[in-house]
Amino acid sequence: MIRALALLLPLLLAGCGGGTPAANQALPDANVAAARPSFDPPVPKNLPDIVRVRIETSLGAIVVALDHRHAPITVTNFVRYADDHRFDGTTFYRSVHTRGAPQEGFVQGGIAHSARLLLPPIRLEPTSETGLRHVSGTISMAHSTPDTAMGDFVLCIADQPGLDAHPGKGDKGYAAFGRVVAGMDVVRRIHAAPTVAVGGKPSERIAAPVRIVRVTRVA
Repeated sequence: MIRALALLLPLLLAGCGGGTPAANQALPDANVAAARPSFDPPVPKNLPDIVRVRIETSLGAIVVALDHRHAPITVTNFVRYADDHRFDGTTFYRSVHTRGAPQEGFVQGGIAHSARLLLPPIRLEPTSETGLRHVSGTISMAHSTPDTAMGDFVLCIADQPGLDAHPGKGDKGYAAFGRVVAGMDVVRRIHAAPTVAVGGKPSERIAAPVRIVRVTRVA
């Protein structure tokens, strides 16, 4: 009887999930688990007037200075995505070239409206409210609706006044909230990436999206 129980006990433990993992069973990676987006990340508090953030991509690093003083809602939202690692592993997936000046335009990246990564939308802060403008090097949140923004952003190459708000036309544009302070050469390399032709016509979609490795605050 005792011998039978001894033989049965390991089987009972295995059925209940107890015991040591099998040799071929992967153990959870603590670093991966820590970087996984949380269900409800905290809202950053006491941010300085200027928040520096490093965007590491597969083509190099970009550093942006975010203007919390003039665009507090947008900067807080971006930092919340960054702190919760929601940008890590996303891509720059869009490259827009200005007609007649193909070296100018903007690139767009972020969560691409991923349901897994998105946070509740924020109120869009138009340039008519913040006083900021879409000049060369500007970082701006793309709108998800005419009045809201979420987790997709653009980096401007040359001035892009078309992204500013035009209240007379009822156009709120995008929400400028900072500028690139290092790595514009990387931005230009992303902008130069080949795009996919759709229906025989040029497309803005980057053929091989540029990976965003991680986005972190700079001390």
